[in-house]
Amino acid sequence: EEEQKISKRLVAAAQGLSSPDLPAKDLQNDIQNSLSTADNSDSLAQPTEQTADQPASQSTDIQTKEAAESDVDAASREVIHAACRAIGSLSDSEFDIRFNPDVFSPGVMHPNPQGDQFRKQKQLVKDAAAFLVSHQIAGFVKDCLEHSITAIDGQSLCEALHDRGINMRYLGKVADMLAQYKPLEHIHRIAVSDMICRAAKHQFKVFMQGVEMLCLSAAVAHFLNCLLSAFSNPHPQLPEDFGLNMNKKKKNKKKSRHYPIANHVDREWASLSPPDMWANIKAEVKEYYDFDLNCDSSDSAVETYGLQKTSLLREICIKCGVQVLLREYNFDSKHRATFTEEDIINIFPIVKHVNPKATDAYHFFQSGQVKIQQGFLKEGFELINEALNLFNNVYGAMHAEIAACLRTLARLNYILGDPVEALNNQQKAVLMSERVLGIDHPNTITEYVHLALYCFANQQVSAALRLMYRARYLALIVFGEDHPEMALYDSNIGLILHGVGEIDLSLRFLDNALELNRKYHGGRSLKVALNHHLLARAFSCRGDFRAALMHERETYTIYKSQLGEQHEKTKDSSECLKHLTQQAVVLQRTMNEIYKSGSQATIPPLQISPPSASSVLELINVINGIVFLPLSQKDLDKLQHRHQLLGGAAESKVKEMQAIQPAGETSPRTVAMPTVATPTVATPTVAEGENSQADITDTDDIAAR
Repeated sequence: EEEQKISKRLVAAAQGLSSPDLPAKDLQNDIQNSLSTADNSDSLAQPTEQTADQPASQSTDIQTKEAAESDVDAASREVIHAACRAIGSLSDSEFDIRFNPDVFSPGVMHPNPQGDQFRKQKQLVKDAAAFLVSHQIAGFVKDCLEHSITAIDGQSLCEALHDRGINMRYLGKVADMLAQYKPLEHIHRIAVSDMICRAAKHQFKVFMQGVEMLCLSAAVAHFLNCLLSAFSNPHPQLPEDFGLNMNKKKKNKKKSRHYPIANHVDREWASLSPPDMWANIKAEVKEYYDFDLNCDSSDSAVETYGLQKTSLLREICIKCGVQVLLREYNFDSKHRATFTEEDIINIFPIVKHVNPKATDAYHFFQSGQVKIQQGFLKEGFELINEALNLFNNVYGAMHAEIAACLRTLARLNYILGDPVEALNNQQKAVLMSERVLGIDHPNTITEYVHLALYCFANQQVSAALRLMYRARYLALIVFGEDHPEMALYDSNIGLILHGVGEIDLSLRFLDNALELNRKYHGGRSLKVALNHHLLARAFSCRGDFRAALMHERETYTIYKSQLGEQHEKTKDSSECLKHLTQQAVVLQRTMNEIYKSGSQATIPPLQISPPSASSVLELINVINGIVFLPLSQKDLDKLQHRHQLLGGAAESKVKEMQAIQPAGETSPRTVAMPTVATPTVATPTVAEGENSQADITDTDDIAAR
């Protein structure tokens, strides 16, 4: 830049022009200095020669800069080429990644299997598979350990894997990683069961190809007997008129066109035996999922992996489209087959398809859920309600997305203090889920639990108890007793029974819930502490203060170690422990006096207060993940004042940014400021001075806070 300025000055001095970079005084000095150095006529030519050489140097600088820029561009292009080669891009100039799903398929012919393009495609698929195994599957197992994933059956496990981009062919790898963690044995059990059912489905497709139409029911019953029955040598039951019909069709070929039965009956399906069936399943699981199945019969599978045959029957019927008769099946009989021809009711086609989505309604639904998670319940309620209207216009009256909207609206109604409307919306959600998804679907079981909660809030105790029994029965069919979700159902049933005075029956359910939570969440979990507290309440109502003290002491120990002595829950547990100790001391003193004196003194009545409906409802809310935080009017005023301060600061910041805007700009600049929203309170309108309630969160999270 300095050289260019000097060049301009010299040119201006030689030509007698005014320099744009210098004032007139500096220009005259330059002219005088340049004229004093000239002795003859050639003296004025020297600056001219210099100025003639100056553009050549300037062009050299420009060429140097262009060469440097070209070198930089070449280096950047080389970096991009190297990055594209490193990630296996199909293009050398941009990141073009396309996965070829048929690259390893043996039955697919490729145009140039030895070319560089095909080699890149294979390497890209290998890299994606390595990423799934090393990162995605490990992340899935981590989420399972944190209990952020709750798999109930094979379908829910499949959805959880697909949400993380994991294909079902990696189910064997997932099962191997799940087997390394004891608290995840329930998900490992579901994974093994799903692999067995999927392999059986593959065998079922081949099995049904050679079955005659008149023998469909007998063939399906024989297949299920080989898969699940303990009878070692099942034989298919052919229809009585099978041979007669075949003879008639041979005589009347014209009539036989209406019956798709072969003239030569192929009964290869009838020779299938249980050992052959399980040998094929083991080979299929090993080939398809790379998992070693250590069982050779249904009984050994139940013993080795803790499966239950009812769940296997449900899964295989759903995957193969088989409808069976509703009755009690004896799977353990070694003298007769479990299934007969009369047990097979119908067969339905199972077609894979992608459900179309109403994008606008789904966007409203997701936005409403985000608002709810942020605590803005009223805004979330409006968005969910708008999504419900759009879903009704697109899908009609019955759809799974509509059931999800109704369930969310019911929960919001309950949080906002309208249990009657919550009950109405939840009843619609239950009916729709039963009709659309099925009576034993995991979502339907969850709908029953929510409906039981809202029924109890509306003083419909018997209906709530029947709904919880129904949910528990369906859960037994789907996944059995050994599952962490069963602890939730047992805790709800135990609390409702405690509220109606059935203490002994309540203790059985609460004990089972404690054992399950201790097994899957650890002995120092806050869920275990809550279970100990519920048992302490139940034992104190029965008058067994020794057991009540033991459980409440465990509660206090867990709260003290996890939350600290100053936490509210720790203090409440300490007060409860003192009260139980006083009651136990009074009872023991009275008993000692009776034993010493031998008199007929009567024991004074114990100060045992039966649990109120409000206290039972509060504990049920805590168990189901609904925690109400009391906010006084003073706290609400503080929140509003803080919002006003934040809003004023944001406005002043915007004005300041607008003030320093350059004068040359005509359009205002967009300033990225954080959105400040009004805090909403999850409660109906209350009078001044009363306590309001807010927030919905998980039990462990609110305890940690």
